[in-house]
Amino acid sequence: MFIFIRLINCRIRMFKAVKMKRLKFLLLSFVLGCAMLAGAQTPEVFPLWPQGVKENNGIKVDRTVDDQGGISNNSTAELLVFHPDPAKNTGKAVLICPGGGYTYLAMGYEGEEFAQWLVKQGITGIVLKYRMPNQHDRIPMTDALRAMKWVRSRSEEWGIDPAKVGIAGFSAGGHLASTVSTHFDSGKSGTTDRLEQYSSRPDFQILFYPVISMTAGLTHSGSREALLGKNPSAEAIAQYSNEQHVTAKTPPALLFHSDDDTVVPSMNSVVFYQALKKNKVPAVLYIFDKGGHGWGMRNNFEYHNQWTNLLANWLKKI
Repeated sequence: MFIFIRLINCRIRMFKAVKMKRLKFLLLSFVLGCAMLAGAQTPEVFPLWPQGVKENNGIKVDRTVDDQGGISNNSTAELLVFHPDPAKNTGKAVLICPGGGYTYLAMGYEGEEFAQWLVKQGITGIVLKYRMPNQHDRIPMTDALRAMKWVRSRSEEWGIDPAKVGIAGFSAGGHLASTVSTHFDSGKSGTTDRLEQYSSRPDFQILFYPVISMTAGLTHSGSREALLGKNPSAEAIAQYSNEQHVTAKTPPALLFHSDDDTVVPSMNSVVFYQALKKNKVPAVLYIFDKGGHGWGMRNNFEYHNQWTNLLANWLKKI
């Protein structure tokens, strides 16, 4: 009888041990599954200048991040890379420049949310967390040109066609994107810096309510001051008035703006479109009757569905 009872107790303990192991296994599987799911939505983050920068922007205060993910006083350039499902990968990639008047980065609705939308189209979305100029005018452009080269250097690894790498920008980020589109280089030979051998020319550009010109009366004064200072020279104004630098080699463009934009006048998009057409560069311009400034990926913009459909169709043909 004693032996029988011990045998029963032993089997009960074995059953509990097996049950506990199975519970632990299921819990671990659940945790790993959640981690994998979260990882699918989490970008890879890469420093743009791992060896350090040649020019510092001189900002002494710490970088701050608000509750929307927006960044102020940014002095460190990074790339946030969102990959599409390999089965849906079109081979296209877009470098994204968020707006913020060259003092702030709207990383949410003009950055990561747009990248995630691109991923659904089978396009690699790469958000550029560029450095604020603090009146060091070459810093944002230097970051963006380097980023274009950096993306092309990873094309084989990420399944990207190096001839299908575009750039997008919102507001002041649109100025940066159009600056890259008009101030690119085709790659530099005879350099020991491997990245500099790649072209920085975008294959296409997508501009949302962009600052294009630095000309008084047309520009956004806050962006101009942050980039060039309070009293820029005529040469500096001309250098960064991108409508003046369009050539036949400028990449094809799609532009969106609102007619009632009181922050960045829609004429910025108009003059850029005119310069593109004068040089026989393929371009499409949509100006909505209302919407103001800074709508980005916000769903409450009345024409949200229209512009996303227009862009999706354009991207299929580009």
